[in-house]
Amino acid sequence: MAKFAEIKEFMLRQIESGAWPEHSRVPSENELAEQFSVSRMTARRALQELTEQSILYRTQGVGSFVAALKSQSSLLEIRNIADEVQSGGHAYRAKLLQLTELPCPGIVATALGLKRNEPVFFSLIVHFSDSLPLQLEARYVNPKQVPLYTQQDFQEITPHLYLSEIAPLTEAEHIVEAIWPDEFTCQHLALKKPEPCLRLTRRTFSRDGAVSLAYLTSPGSRYRLGGHLNFALPR
Repeated sequence: MAKFAEIKEFMLRQIESGAWPEHSRVPSENELAEQFSVSRMTARRALQELTEQSILYRTQGVGSFVAALKSQSSLLEIRNIADEVQSGGHAYRAKLLQLTELPCPGIVATALGLKRNEPVFFSLIVHFSDSLPLQLEARYVNPKQVPLYTQQDFQEITPHLYLSEIAPLTEAEHIVEAIWPDEFTCQHLALKKPEPCLRLTRRTFSRDGAVSLAYLTSPGSRYRLGGHLNFALPR
């Protein structure tokens, strides 16, 4: 692992464990350089990248600090949203809006390796942090991979957790975009007026092929995306 990545991973572990709470000062370039026996330039790169990812913020002449932690989702690590919410000290719950089988739309058929109008499973769920809607999840699932999907109680278990157990993840694709929400999205995310939202389109695979295509939409004021990548070699 590159030294700057090692420093970033150490700092992220400190933040995620709560050892460094919000707005606490983190070690300086000099302190990190000495601790990890690297150059100041290497330490500066670690701090700079974490600042660019909004994990840290800098105050000129004072130092770097842990940013206020909105709910975060990693682009490089697939996390269960219930765990994300609860790790931030909030209560998680879900509201199931729809769970059904329907004819597969063309774009979904291409993504999941199905034929157009062939049966596909569909779920629509609102995920909450305390009483606040955090994410609207619209998910299409390949019935050939997960035949019992529509028989699950997704107010007790998240689709992510269920799919991880039934069809373990081997690969994922992400597309992130900023969108302006329509009336339906505003209603279910409890937005009094439209505001920019983040939409993460995620396609997941198991060893037997494409499993699901999910559209995850969150208000920009309540959610952010981030993450780090571990380049550990297989043993």
